[in-house]
Amino acid sequence: MISESGSFMKGVVLGGVFCVLVTLLGHFKMGHGTRAHHHEHHHIQAPNKEDVLNLSEDERLELSQSIRVYCIILVKPKDLGHWAAVKETWSKHCDKAEFYSSENVKVFNSVVLNTNDMWMMMRKAYKLTYERYKDEFNWFFLAYPTTFAIIENLKYFLLKKDPAQPFYIGHTVKSGDLEYVDSKGGIVLSIGSLRRLSRIFEDTDKCPEQGGMIWKLSEDKQLAVCLKYTGVIADNAEDSEGKDVFNTKSVNALIKEAMANHPEQVVDGCCSDMAITFNGLTPNHMHVMMYGVYRLRPYGHTYNDALIFLPPEGSDND
Repeated sequence: MISESGSFMKGVVLGGVFCVLVTLLGHFKMGHGTRAHHHEHHHIQAPNKEDVLNLSEDERLELSQSIRVYCIILVKPKDLGHWAAVKETWSKHCDKAEFYSSENVKVFNSVVLNTNDMWMMMRKAYKLTYERYKDEFNWFFLAYPTTFAIIENLKYFLLKKDPAQPFYIGHTVKSGDLEYVDSKGGIVLSIGSLRRLSRIFEDTDKCPEQGGMIWKLSEDKQLAVCLKYTGVIADNAEDSEGKDVFNTKSVNALIKEAMANHPEQVVDGCCSDMAITFNGLTPNHMHVMMYGVYRLRPYGHTYNDALIFLPPEGSDND
């Protein structure tokens, strides 16, 4: 269930504080974090709470059931610990989640891609996803096994956005003239974008199967190049206050920064109330996050969310 007030953030911060205690405020993997934007990025924001409250009950139900998210998690054998944690935690809240592996791993089921190159893995995963699920899902979320995602917040963010339109959403970064979504924070494509991407895959001059031998782009930059040829531009996802909702840092790192920079406003200085992803978590921290986000609640507080997003039928996680 999502929260449209500070209640969600209380759970996340409590979970994050537990992570901080676990690691004894050690060293954290750093990336791009929460920010208020004042530059030329393309921006896209979550719906206003009032807009959702003004919907009828029937409209709310129809909206909550119409958003179907397919999750792609790219993994390698070295990621077994994270793989297990993602399998047991947040991925159960996707409408369907599948792990795409560089090679066959006996202990877990996966879609085997038979390549160790990250761009080729991403390219093959998107190609197979479109072929198999283009008529079943309308939103596609790609993540690494170090990413933790709150799928209900993703669905809330996508409310009233037409998946037939070419959306390419996440935490955007500018590299020269290229603006791309940083894959560490997760990448969201609408079916409209995935359809265009599947077509440009056929043009290996514009969208090569692998990078050059001397100069090679990272997989997230290469994806942006391919999408740019189709007219799809990266959108930075933000809440109503301009804070990032796709985070490329861990909660630990964001809280540590907020404690240093905003000691009297750790919650406001840390993260968005409607954060969708965090990155750089250990397997243990993922389980702590599940507890903080989905289980821990202060007694006597009520949660009056306008919409309810239930996990898929048969899920044993909430």
